Amino acid sequence: MKKLIALACLGFFVATSAFAGSQQEKMKGCNVEAKGMKGEERRAFMSKCLKKDYVLKSDAGAKAAAAAPAKQQDKMKTCNADAKSKALKGDERKAFMKECLKK
Repeated sequence: MKKLIALACLGFFVATSAFAGSQQEKMKGCNVEAKGMKGEERRAFMSKCLKKDYVLKSDAGAKAAAAAPAKQQDKMKTCNADAKSKALKGDERKAFMKECLKK
């Protein structure tokens, strides 16, 4: 019985600490976005910002930034494959890759 109670307490602690961590991160992001606001305006913004469905501007920017490198990686793979199929080496390869990556 004592083990069961201890296990339940441990589970509750882990669940609440995980929630608190994500809530703290959201609070940090909201504070950054609320910079310069004061009084009632800040309070109203923080209330809106801390809601579950609000997306932080920094999160949207991070998602967009994560998509951009994927496109660049795809382009790099394609250009590398083309250079390999043409058996380019040295300065020729360098010039080809420079031109290919501009597109």
